[in-house]
Amino acid sequence: MLTLKLSRRGKKKQPSYRLIVTDKKKDPQGRFKEDLGFYNPQTKQFGFKKERIRYWLGKGAKATVTVHNLLVKEKIIEAAKKKIKIRKKEKK
Repeated sequence: MLTLKLSRRGKKKQPSYRLIVTDKKKDPQGRFKEDLGFYNPQTKQFGFKKERIRYWLGKGAKATVTVHNLLVKEKIIEAAKKKIKIRKKEKK
């Protein structure tokens, strides 16, 4: 199954992300099918290839919750935002 994911790039404590299409079980740092844009959370800059995102979603690719919420915020797709589930760490 194909997924739209964010792949972290950038220096330590200066994250920037690439929006990529990859297999769900593959590592986002490795090989991927296509680069669909970038997102910088510090400056709130982004650059998404809207047509290619719609193409991959039309082919059946699923977006992660964070990517889905970003696409809704930027009005690339029309849907309700999804709630992000935060995992709590178990105490040892």
